[in-house]
Amino acid sequence: LLQLEQTSKNIDSSAHMITTARVPADKPVRIAFSLNDSPDDASSENFPLAFPELEQQLQPLPPCHDSKESMQVYKQHCKIAEEYHEVKKEIALLEERKKELIARLEQVEKESMDAAQLAKEYAELTEENRTLKLAQTQCVEQLEKLRIQYQKRQGSS
Repeated sequence: LLQLEQTSKNIDSSAHMITTARVPADKPVRIAFSLNDSPDDASSENFPLAFPELEQQLQPLPPCHDSKESMQVYKQHCKIAEEYHEVKKEIALLEERKKELIARLEQVEKESMDAAQLAKEYAELTEENRTLKLAQTQCVEQLEKLRIQYQKRQGSS
């Protein structure tokens, strides 16, 4: 029993290191924790979910208060989570801006098509107007010739 207690004390007082798989291979990160920490409930009260909008697996894990390295990793994770949140917000804003720009572009294209259609109609009507004016001029000339002929007939009779 005495030997079991000594082994338990040795295990409780030592810190264990684990590596994470989410970090690129060229930058290994170790997270330190101690087996003699307070229960998870107490540590989670000290460190509530700092980023409730993040997925559970992205949440920073509460650090071991006895380990500077653990506290540094926790702070770094919080900073990365905050940056991630900011980037997601920026992406959302940019997506919204993209939608607005696409809508504006579609409106401008529609107006451009309308303007092109109006320009085409204007050109067609201008050509028709020119043709009608030419026809009117020819009719006026023909009418004048007929009047002259009519007057000659009236004068000769």
